[in-house]
Amino acid sequence: MMILSISGVVLLGIIVFIFFRKDGLKGSHAVICALFGFYLASTAIAPSIKAGGASLASLLGGIKI
Repeated sequence: MMILSISGVVLLGIIVFIFFRKDGLKGSHAVICALFGFYLASTAIAPSIKAGGASLASLLGGIKI
């Protein structure tokens, strides 16, 4: 599960970087999004979000191309 979270963080970091470079995402917007994520992780809904992410990763991992 740790590998999944690290790869998810890397993927989201790359997406934020692309938005920052191409779509005009300001640095302040990225900081606010990061702070929102940290605060959201400490709420009661965090386990549901984590379970949903794990379910989505399992679904995507089961796709055969």
